[in-house]
Amino acid sequence: MSTAFARAHCRAGGAAGHPVRRPLVLAALAATVAAGGCTHVGPKSVTVDRFDYATAIGESWKQQTLLNIVKLRYMDLPVFLDVASIVAGYSMETSGNLGGQLSSTGAIQGDTFSAGVAGKFTDRPTITYVPLTGEKFLRGLVTPIHPRHIFSMLQSGYAADFVLGLTVDALNGVRNRSATGSGVREADPAFVRALELMRDVQAAGGIGMRVDEDKVKGQTAVLFFRRDDLDLAVTEKAAEVRRVLGLPAGQERFVLTYSPVRGGEGELAVSSRSMLQVMAAFASYMDVPEAHLRDGSVVAAQAGTVPAERAEGVRIRSGTERPADAFAAVRYRNHWYWIDNGNLLAKRALTAVMYFFTLADTGETGRLPLITIPAQ
Repeated sequence: MSTAFARAHCRAGGAAGHPVRRPLVLAALAATVAAGGCTHVGPKSVTVDRFDYATAIGESWKQQTLLNIVKLRYMDLPVFLDVASIVAGYSMETSGNLGGQLSSTGAIQGDTFSAGVAGKFTDRPTITYVPLTGEKFLRGLVTPIHPRHIFSMLQSGYAADFVLGLTVDALNGVRNRSATGSGVREADPAFVRALELMRDVQAAGGIGMRVDEDKVKGQTAVLFFRRDDLDLAVTEKAAEVRRVLGLPAGQERFVLTYSPVRGGEGELAVSSRSMLQVMAAFASYMDVPEAHLRDGSVVAAQAGTVPAERAEGVRIRSGTERPADAFAAVRYRNHWYWIDNGNLLAKRALTAVMYFFTLADTGETGRLPLITIPAQ
């Protein structure tokens, strides 16, 4: 049928009572154009997927860390699994068709119209996991954290009493609270007092740290006490820190060294904990189910003289029901273990453990699997 004849037929049909249903035709044309148009799937997916994947990784990291802390209290083996890579592949295919037939006035079949839309969307993410194992990882897990990393956290704004209380066994021979398989040993009163004083001096800007470079000795971390522009009360607290820790009264600069006993002249001996010790110390603040205490499957912490604010601060709760609002919650041995969302001290402690895992030398993740991404 020629174009001229079709136009004439449309005009004649409209006059003879056979109008083409224009609303239907226009709707079908609009659907076909929309389906066959250019839809940018990739850019739109970045906003959603980037935050969704980041949230999922963060939540799973918190849960994995908490679970391993709980398992240590049960003398169970901690297992770490790292998300090595995420490759999100998308494909979208759309097609549309439009057809019709205009018949003559006396034709039996009448006018016909057909329209079709087809679409296909494929989401094919590839996520790889790598278990953290091997000699280098285990060595990093049991090797004490370098004092430089610990005091760098103080420089970044973390409170001295919190960081040192979590990661240090002793400062210049003055011992912290410790948790072992045989029980819990409470901190020396001098250690608790030193942390309180250092927190106040730090808040006033009276403590600083720097890393000196030496071609022979390598990197040396130095802790120094400021005297300029400080209130008399802060200066007195800094002097008390020296007395409590057995440091020379007039000295302002101290080289940080790792040692479980008192350091030499001009040194501040730091007996830092390994990541395994940090996690075990955290696990000592866990509420253990009575049933597990009775069957002897868990280490029972000895009752000590922990201050009430500390005993109720960093706390891992437990129960048979899943908590409604928790910062992190895991299920182990038919019980739930969680950190309350309103417990800022416990939340900060768990986050710090995760930070120190990235600072500790936990080894390489090994050779990653080869991923082949098919061309779309």
